[in-house]
Amino acid sequence: MNAPLIMVAPNGARRGKMDHPCLPIDLNDTIAAARACHLAGAGALHMHVRDDDGRHSLDAGRYREALAALKAEIPGLELQITTEAAGIYAPQEQLQCLKDVQPGWASISVREINRAPDLIERLYALCADQGTRVQHIAYDASDLTLLQDWRQRGIVRADQDEVICVLGSYSPARAGKPNDLVQLMPLLDGLRFAVCAFGPDEEACLFAAANKGAYILRVGFENNLTSPNGTFWRSNADAVSSLKARFERNAA
Repeated sequence: MNAPLIMVAPNGARRGKMDHPCLPIDLNDTIAAARACHLAGAGALHMHVRDDDGRHSLDAGRYREALAALKAEIPGLELQITTEAAGIYAPQEQLQCLKDVQPGWASISVREINRAPDLIERLYALCADQGTRVQHIAYDASDLTLLQDWRQRGIVRADQDEVICVLGSYSPARAGKPNDLVQLMPLLDGLRFAVCAFGPDEEACLFAAANKGAYILRVGFENNLTSPNGTFWRSNADAVSSLKARFERNAA
């Protein structure tokens, strides 16, 4: 089995320093974490930015600043922004973020965008026109069913074929399990799929996903803070190193 691309999600929208002292909040923290994760084996970064109070933000200026700094500091790292609403932003604001930032790559939640059906076609057309690569976020089978409907109707373009399946959830709190992917596989026809997972079985979930053909495995403090043995990771880079080492052992 060839190792998929490792993506790191080092902070997310909800956690802070009280959850883990090494969780990156400001841009300097993010650059340092991204550099360490890249050296540990991560090829891509799923990026969240925060406001001055450490809260989740979709501010275009902050995104542009972070993208420029990360490209300059770590040129070999692929960069993806999030458009996650996190209970703060409306679909129109998510669309505006994409329009103002014009990122090379963005993650977009199927269920969040579906809150405003009149915007869906505009959003995917915008991404196609400005060259923004889309990675859809699917939290369950209903999200994948909806995504496949949009693809069949031509709302989602044929080349907008990436999706990340999230195993487990924040609320209600539920840890992901490797078998969670089984019910999703029949709904992934024609899609390139990535996987991330909440909870201590994160690494087992990702390894199982690789065996089923996942093209990206996303690891990091956004979804999980603990190692397979139940202890806290010292850093995001340690989580990346552990996953990479597991594939190296399997290949040996």
